[in-house]
Amino acid sequence: MLTLLAAHSPGETRVALLRDGMLAEFHVHRPGAPDGVGDLYWARVISPVPAMAGAFVSLGDAEAFLPDTDGAAGRGVGDHLAVRVTRAAQGRKGPRVTARLTDTARQLATAGAVRRVAAGPTPLEELRTAFPDAALHEAPFSDALEAEIEALVSPAIALPGGMRGSITPTPALTAIDLDSGGATAARMAKPAAQFAANRDAMPELARQIALRNLSGAILIDVSGVATRKRAALLAPLAAALAADRLQPRLVGLSALGFAEILRPRVRPPLHERGAGPHAAGLAALRRVAREAAASGSRRLVLRAAPAVVAALEADQAARADLARVMTYPLVLRSDPALTETGWVIEDVRA
Repeated sequence: MLTLLAAHSPGETRVALLRDGMLAEFHVHRPGAPDGVGDLYWARVISPVPAMAGAFVSLGDAEAFLPDTDGAAGRGVGDHLAVRVTRAAQGRKGPRVTARLTDTARQLATAGAVRRVAAGPTPLEELRTAFPDAALHEAPFSDALEAEIEALVSPAIALPGGMRGSITPTPALTAIDLDSGGATAARMAKPAAQFAANRDAMPELARQIALRNLSGAILIDVSGVATRKRAALLAPLAAALAADRLQPRLVGLSALGFAEILRPRVRPPLHERGAGPHAAGLAALRRVAREAAASGSRRLVLRAAPAVVAALEADQAARADLARVMTYPLVLRSDPALTETGWVIEDVRA
């Protein structure tokens, strides 16, 4: 059974897809800072790059890469064309676009100034289309679900049988190191037990990859299994990845014994969406709205790091959402003594 949960808070909608009661996907939509996936633009070519088999195009508010295979071939500087964002900006890489559009989309993007013509689907809209039979519930998440989601921003993964994983994103790839730790009697475990522990961890590992939206090249170093025997783990890993809506491809084993996965890059990974002053500020507003609703008599102040205050002041959508759920204007106080993403909720002093 599939269930969609949408929790709305000032400046943010968090969406959870549950499969038989277990969290299967998690996404964040911020109207004040959308990821742009699916947005339609009237764009202009600014720099063909034959060495990269594509061209950079201006979207007005950003630059994107258009591959030759998606419509850049034969285009020159100054050419205008309609494009759609197929991959959000991630890390140091800008968005990717395609000019392969439907006639309807192409007709919407008429000539004129370079601009965004239409917004793409939000994660909630995308999941409702992908899973039309899923029941939708729009309400705050349970405490248990909140705790599970909060754990997703940690680089550590708890796996069955005492196994654990450690995630290290880099600009080129994401490395996942598996460690048996105290599982299977630590390093004294027999090879068969080590193999079984890694095999049994694969379903949860694949689920965590999807939940955290890890993408691009992913390398997995299993624990305590000889390189020559690691090929036998590919079948259970492939079976575990089959449930992923993005259909990642298990490439095989590298010469060093790493399992190699290619997962499509579409929306940004959770470790990027959950980091930084803006994410911290929206988490603070979520707490402010909850505490204000629980006690209408309290008047609250949000004291936060300067970067957090600046991010919230720039997010007009979040401020408008907050104004609709509070009976008084929230006071923001900048405190340079706090860490870059630090914040504290306080009562107004008499």
